[in-house]
Amino acid sequence: MMTELPLDQVRTLLAVVDEGTFDAAAAALHVTPSAISQRVKALEQRTGRVLLLRTKPVRPTESGEVVVRFARQLARLELDARTELGMAETGEPARLSIAVNADSLATWFLPALAEVPGHLKTFFELHREDQDHTTALLREGVVMAAVTSSPDPVAGCSVRALGKMRYLPMASPAFRARWLADRPLRQALPEAPVVLFDRRDDLQDRLTRKLTRGRGAGGGRHYLPSSEAFVAGVAAGLGWGMVPVAQAEPHLRDGTLVDLAPEHAIDVPLFWQQWKLDSPALAAAADVVTKAAAAALNR
Repeated sequence: MMTELPLDQVRTLLAVVDEGTFDAAAAALHVTPSAISQRVKALEQRTGRVLLLRTKPVRPTESGEVVVRFARQLARLELDARTELGMAETGEPARLSIAVNADSLATWFLPALAEVPGHLKTFFELHREDQDHTTALLREGVVMAAVTSSPDPVAGCSVRALGKMRYLPMASPAFRARWLADRPLRQALPEAPVVLFDRRDDLQDRLTRKLTRGRGAGGGRHYLPSSEAFVAGVAAGLGWGMVPVAQAEPHLRDGTLVDLAPEHAIDVPLFWQQWKLDSPALAAAADVVTKAAAAALNR
């Protein structure tokens, strides 16, 4: 016999995950903490799996992530259905949670969202994450869609190619004259200071390994976890770094940055993944993002 998932228990689990504690979920749902605990335990018994790690804040297990994702999809479908039936409260908005990498956020992505039709009353909750890790937020049910570097769809998601974000190895003219002018780039670059977005940013290492056939960047590292600050740091001469074309072009025109190796650009493929939901707001977001990416990214 197929086991049903009681919707009140599913919604309760989502509330606990979102609020972080059983007490906070109880306050949000206007019930007692005991009732919250009983519902979660009942759902765990029904599924035969531990769904929550009782940490502070609580965290869903791998099985819990499946239920949380279902709960978020259910809430999205319910709101869309109520809106189409004229049952939604006046002005009740559609809220879309989307994971996006910092460089897309700083260049082409926000103007795309502004093109979502106004009559859909859509508001966005953006999660900034590296393109190699945005799928984790989809898998956990935290977001409904993501700009990601993975072409492999998360369970329950569709995927479409957006294009390739091109990165150029850039430095200020003064930095190049000081660190890179007296010998071949393959020898000088690994020993020169470098700017990275964070400790997961491997673009600079990828380039130096390509040039040296194995040796990464290692001449001292600056970490600047903002797309705008990253480019500003490279332009200020802190180090060299891989800069997106859209951010590099103004600096190339005014001479504040130079391309160290035009033939060694790195292309990062980007994909749009989203829940398989018949949601007008989500479909509209996918359309405008795809259109904007086609104009902004390399094919």
